Amino acid sequence: MKNINLNELRDRAYKTACEHGFHDKELSNEHCFCLIISELMEAVEADRKGKHADRESFKSSYEDEEPHDDVNFKYCFEKYIKGTVEEELADVVIRCLDLAGLRGWDLQDTLDNVDELNDVSDFFQEHTFAEIVFDICTGTIISESTRSVKGVILDVWQYCLWKGIDIEWFIEQKMRYNELRPMLNGKRY
Repeated sequence: MKNINLNELRDRAYKTACEHGFHDKELSNEHCFCLIISELMEAVEADRKGKHADRESFKSSYEDEEPHDDVNFKYCFEKYIKGTVEEELADVVIRCLDLAGLRGWDLQDTLDNVDELNDVSDFFQEHTFAEIVFDICTGTIISESTRSVKGVILDVWQYCLWKGIDIEWFIEQKMRYNELRPMLNGKRY
């Protein structure tokens, strides 16, 4: 875990967002946090529908087969990963990385204690996914901005570690998918 460079991921997420028109207008922190919360809500909806990524099918359809081009990647991503809990949690982290890039916030120490699940595993076991996301959202709303971004990233990472989700892999796939998308990903903002 310690070899993850969140500042490099931050810079990549921010660069992609800029290249796709997401920072053509000045955005407030509140605007950005609302988008982070919306990704958390999309994760809840995916969970309610029981939508989870099929990483093995993605791997066998894309990584183990030819061609390894962008068209096949997008097809496999959309078929096996898009709209799932794992993808939406990756989006949460990417939105946080983008905001940190916009504001120039250093994230390197964010995951220093990610392996220490002692304090959170009981909480995760005793609460539904929706309650866990609610807890993340309320922490986001009441915290100071830099701390909020770090807290959301840490909370999502710890949850994924607890559930056995390789969030770093899902972030990498979603970032590649985002890099292949059109301006504003077809959205107004």
